[in-house]
Amino acid sequence: MDKKKPIIALDFKSDKDALIFLDLFSNEELNVKIGMELFYSAGPDFVREVVRKGHSVFLDLKLYDIPNTIEHAMAQLAQLEVSMLNVHASGGVDMMRAARNGLEQGVSKGKEQPILIGVTQLTSRDPKTNEDEMQLAVTQAESILNLAELTQKSGLDGVVCSPLESEKIHQKFGTDFLTVTPGIRLSDHKNGQDDQVRITTPEKAAHLGSDYIVVGRPITKATDPVKIYEVILKEWQEALGGIK
Repeated sequence: MDKKKPIIALDFKSDKDALIFLDLFSNEELNVKIGMELFYSAGPDFVREVVRKGHSVFLDLKLYDIPNTIEHAMAQLAQLEVSMLNVHASGGVDMMRAARNGLEQGVSKGKEQPILIGVTQLTSRDPKTNEDEMQLAVTQAESILNLAELTQKSGLDGVVCSPLESEKIHQKFGTDFLTVTPGIRLSDHKNGQDDQVRITTPEKAAHLGSDYIVVGRPITKATDPVKIYEVILKEWQEALGGIK
């Protein structure tokens, strides 16, 4: 999966809608994210089709269950030849290690092993929710760093976090520990009904140390998705090029 390209979140209700969208990009090989809504409606055959088209797939299912179940599920998902998979870091070390074991068992001989990352906290989650609903005894920042530490301890490749946390995570866990960051918006974005609360621009995300950025509605809901993708791609790549 090319770090220099944004990951487009294919948040569509059907494979038909997603394929119509992908056809807008001609023969370009994209980084795309297939989440729960699309996976549950279109299934693994759709994932295989997108991979056959030459796109790199982040299969964003956020697995969370007992270690045995996760291990066997991950062994199945590994056979889809996607580029990236994830689990919830709050499932704990045993669960994440089981995910890694399942992934290693499931990858076909001669195929590259997908990147495996742990979800820290959703970018829709704010500190007040953590305090009032989840009753966390630590701050949101402390919780995210703790989950990142567990993820690294479990042998995973990195975490999903907001771009606002990338810098601290790299400072503590090293630059090889990946940060995959949704919550990316252009500078003229109006929050409105958007449920993402911890957000920033592609340029800022690059300077904060994000390794991959995930962009959904700003592209998929745009009047001209290809044009907006190219704007985000240019901003992301120029920002990466300016970092020494």
